[in-house]
Amino acid sequence: MFTNGKDANKSGGIKIEQGENETIIGASVKVDGDFTSEGNVLVQGMVNGSLKTAGNLQVDEGATIKANVEAESAIVRGTIKGNVGVQSSLELGASASVEGDIVTKVLSIEPGAVLHGHCSVSANEKVEGEPIAFKKKEDRKEEPEQQ
Repeated sequence: MFTNGKDANKSGGIKIEQGENETIIGASVKVDGDFTSEGNVLVQGMVNGSLKTAGNLQVDEGATIKANVEAESAIVRGTIKGNVGVQSSLELGASASVEGDIVTKVLSIEPGAVLHGHCSVSANEKVEGEPIAFKKKEDRKEEPEQQ
């Protein structure tokens, strides 16, 4: 769905395949509140609240998300201030900045990307519900340390 190659258009750096459900939050758009989608989402503007999609998420350079994010897969080149839960793969591009905890199966970080937070990467486990990193400290069950 999202490409970086020759086929990508210059306006958003994506190629939209016919038949895909696509939501684009343009550069001049600001969304306040909870945003939920069943399809693929491209963010070029600003989102405050929460963002959940059953599809793929792309956050372009210059875009800002101040929200917890959940997606099937994600490519981030902008800024996210919140926790990120991704079912399959998460790619942080060179211009990406994430301030929050990450839970995913596959993580790719390009040189130049900034990550401030905890990171949990496990290819064997499904990212289900609210990861422990997303829970408030007082709601977390303390796990005994293994030695």
